[in-house]
Amino acid sequence: MKAFVFPGQGAQFVGMGRELCEQHPTAKEYFEQANDILGFRITDIMFEGTDEGLKQTKVTQPAVFLHSVISALCLGQAFNPDMVAGHSLGEISALTAAGALTFEDGLRLVATRAQAMQKACEACPGTMAAIIALDDAKIEEICAKVTAETGEVVVAANYNCPGQLVISGTEAAVAAACTALKEAGAKRALVLPVSGAFHSPLMQPAQEELEAAIAATQFHTPVCPVYQNVDACAHTDAGEIRQNLIKQLTAGVLWTKEVQNMVAAGATEFIECGPGKALQGMIVKICKGNDAIIVKGAAE
Repeated sequence: MKAFVFPGQGAQFVGMGRELCEQHPTAKEYFEQANDILGFRITDIMFEGTDEGLKQTKVTQPAVFLHSVISALCLGQAFNPDMVAGHSLGEISALTAAGALTFEDGLRLVATRAQAMQKACEACPGTMAAIIALDDAKIEEICAKVTAETGEVVVAANYNCPGQLVISGTEAAVAAACTALKEAGAKRALVLPVSGAFHSPLMQPAQEELEAAIAATQFHTPVCPVYQNVDACAHTDAGEIRQNLIKQLTAGVLWTKEVQNMVAAGATEFIECGPGKALQGMIVKICKGNDAIIVKGAAE
């Protein structure tokens, strides 16, 4: 069984999508439609812009979404998922590719999400850090202790793969947690170059803004089960999908469990649609020792 997976913010690079646009007339049509919907030529920034230009949140998230969804759509009949999933932002890409959202609605939701998150970051500055080689339960315990002692937020946010968990919160709380986690035996505690505390309670203002946009958007039954970040479970009911997407901005990304659940449901081939190979690397680590699992990119 085939599982198509979609990356989140951080996978972007200058030049992304240009080859797709040049080789597929359908891709060119979608990119031009996106320029019209967004009200600016995002393709100019994606294809020929600068790293700084592409790092703007209002650009980054739509750019990753566009590359991911259009990559899937250009596969034609080869895009035949038995299940789909996306990491953080990638969940909207997965929902769009699977038909739960139209291309237009998916892009508009991503644009709203990006702008809402940017505002939340400015109102409540925060950061994230990758914790390497420490038990998840120990990380959760230390984050809870730091929060109780400092009165500032730090939580386990992205459960990426065994031995890699990203924490999120205020700069002071994340710094304190990193110190405590290294003392507890973490191999590394690396603060990430991000502008906010994604997937933490500090994203509550963004969640409220996105909830209004999601409530005004029509959701459809997807062509296959969609595994969602907040509970790592498969969903096909449009109402359930909607509610889980609302919760996603302040909840953790249970990626390790999602992949494990997809394997348990019969997935033997994982195909990453979108820029980079980050999800492929995570899946290889999650499925280590299972030689029956194939992991590759959409172009392979």
